[in-house]
Amino acid sequence: MVYEERNLWSSLIVSVIGSIVYIVITLAAADGGPLTDVDWVPIMLWTIVGSIVAAIVVSIVWGIVAGMGDPDGVGKSDQRDRDIARMGNRVGYSFLVIAGLGVLVLCAFEADWFWIANTMYFGFAVSTIVGGIASVIAYRRGLV
Repeated sequence: MVYEERNLWSSLIVSVIGSIVYIVITLAAADGGPLTDVDWVPIMLWTIVGSIVAAIVVSIVWGIVAGMGDPDGVGKSDQRDRDIARMGNRVGYSFLVIAGLGVLVLCAFEADWFWIANTMYFGFAVSTIVGGIASVIAYRRGLV
């Protein structure tokens, strides 16, 4: 597995886990009440920061382990890696645009801050996850 693909997997795994953790903690904080009453800001911020730190740590540890097995190929990437990253980003950005449009609609209807922020948060999460899946598929099947 090449350097770029390893980092992609790290980000993908942590994004899925981070999203699940955020949902579970937010639902637990609601305790059956309305979600809009949850103090979601610290939960979201800690989840975002925790996910970034976890992705970096997983990537570093995975890189160290991979480097022990193949010290020559640890940090190398080529044109194929850049093309796959570009394609994955395009796929992911489309979901980010959809989330942005959803946020605009929610703002137009003066929705609660909770729904606006969570639409954007999950837009970023879905963008990362779907773009990562598209890139993994491209690594496995090639770019067409």
